Amino acid sequence: MSNPIPLHSRHHSVLPDWLTLYYERPIELTHGEGRHVWDADGNRYLDFFGGILTTMTAHALPEVTKAVSEQAGRIIHSSTLYLNRPMVELAERVAALSGIPDARVFFTTSGTEANDTALLLATTYRRSNQILAMRNSYHGRSFSTVSITGNRGWSPTSLSPLQTYYVHGAVRTRGPFAHLGDADFTAAAVADLEDVLGQARGGVAALIAEPIQGVGGFTSPPDGLYGEFREVLDRHGILWISDEVQTGWGRTGEHFWGWQAHAQNGPPDILTFAKGIGNGMSIGGVVARSEVMNCLDSNSISTFGGSPVTMAAGVANLGYLLEHDLQGNARRVGGLLLERLRAITAGVPAVREVRGRGLMAALELTEPGTDRADPEAAAAVLEAARAGGLLLGKGGGYNTSVLRIAPPLSLTVAEAEEGAEILEQALRGLDQ
Repeated sequence: MSNPIPLHSRHHSVLPDWLTLYYERPIELTHGEGRHVWDADGNRYLDFFGGILTTMTAHALPEVTKAVSEQAGRIIHSSTLYLNRPMVELAERVAALSGIPDARVFFTTSGTEANDTALLLATTYRRSNQILAMRNSYHGRSFSTVSITGNRGWSPTSLSPLQTYYVHGAVRTRGPFAHLGDADFTAAAVADLEDVLGQARGGVAALIAEPIQGVGGFTSPPDGLYGEFREVLDRHGILWISDEVQTGWGRTGEHFWGWQAHAQNGPPDILTFAKGIGNGMSIGGVVARSEVMNCLDSNSISTFGGSPVTMAAGVANLGYLLEHDLQGNARRVGGLLLERLRAITAGVPAVREVRGRGLMAALELTEPGTDRADPEAAAAVLEAARAGGLLLGKGGGYNTSVLRIAPPLSLTVAEAEEGAEILEQALRGLDQ
């Protein structure tokens, strides 16, 4: 017999108040297929957020579900204490794709845990607890990753095991350098980095940066900025950690990894990933050159990282992505979608900016005629889009006034057009 109490009420009675739910009337998603999902009431939605950029290829992708089912029928769990063929196979592919020489791969269960591991490696390798991070950044929910998150809306405590210094440069159209051209913007950010290093006590461990900030509202610097940072970091022996949890696996269309837009001085020392590689399965990980990865001198395992089932899903999902050139699809369809978004927002005073790359797009909403964020407008459009059959995400600093668009990378041109039409109708409601 089913429980007669509504699921929303049950959620609030047993789960934390800070566990955010979208929508005034939250929805329960029951199943999905391709780029669409259905809720418990039978409503069908075009999914433009993919479980926070996690459903990377498609919902219920047969190749992934088959791999999961077959592996679960053999053995579900063994831990990293035993040889694990799917884990080795996925690690080999990720290492080869990473661009990092002599790469080693460690699997985790989330992006938070991946970034936490990267911080452990960097601080151990450099014997320093000092970290450089970008303003407006987000790197996860653990105690250490919260302490390097430069976005107060996602940083509930100032207590930290790390000494964190925040650097300008990740947000192109806001802040003290926004009025500068790209070259001057980059030069000013590099000068700021040098100045910040002058405040540190020497021996900073690492800079961690998202090539495109995710929770921060899909903001990014000019191409090449982190490459310029790399020159400064190398002079000081400081490691570069590229947080690819949201930008990895070809989502930006132009590159397989976000760091490749800043590659003039080589790859990062450490790369973290998660979300899309599992297509909904719980996979995260760290790639680092061997001397960095092997710097730990104590025992370490992962009970659930590298699970045979999740690794089988990752192998199948990555294979599908590469065989079907979903990076190319993100470039082509994402480019068309961005053009369409710019067209439909051209006459909407509340839209301050349309930005993005590939199938990673954002609309920033402000009070018309100002630069003041308008989270109420963002919430209203999110609700109206849902009513029209489209699921979006939110983000953008501490005030969540940015609509985030990140559908599965198999999105078709017709679906991109359909989503843009629904969003256009939702935006029109702001004028009523």
